[in-house]
Amino acid sequence: MPKAAVPTVQIDNARTRVTEWRFAPGAATGFHRHGYDYVVVPQISGTLKLIGPDGAAKHAELTAGLPYFREAGVEHDVVNVNEHEFVFVEVEFK
Repeated sequence: MPKAAVPTVQIDNARTRVTEWRFAPGAATGFHRHGYDYVVVPQISGTLKLIGPDGAAKHAELTAGLPYFREAGVEHDVVNVNEHEFVFVEVEFK
């Protein structure tokens, strides 16, 4: 069983939730569905493997400081395929 990514909630109020996610090499979030629109801000450059509900996998190249936005409803497992720790900050809009 893969290691679990470690979430640390930094802000959680009526409008937003900010979570720092830390992934050891090989760590994963576990399959989940995003209930809110969200922005991810990578703190480190690297590659994450995204596994969809059908089991199909794709790789995402992320660059430190370069954010991206996704709408609610995304379903996936996220796995750190780097040989180093990977960190991003997720901002959810409630």
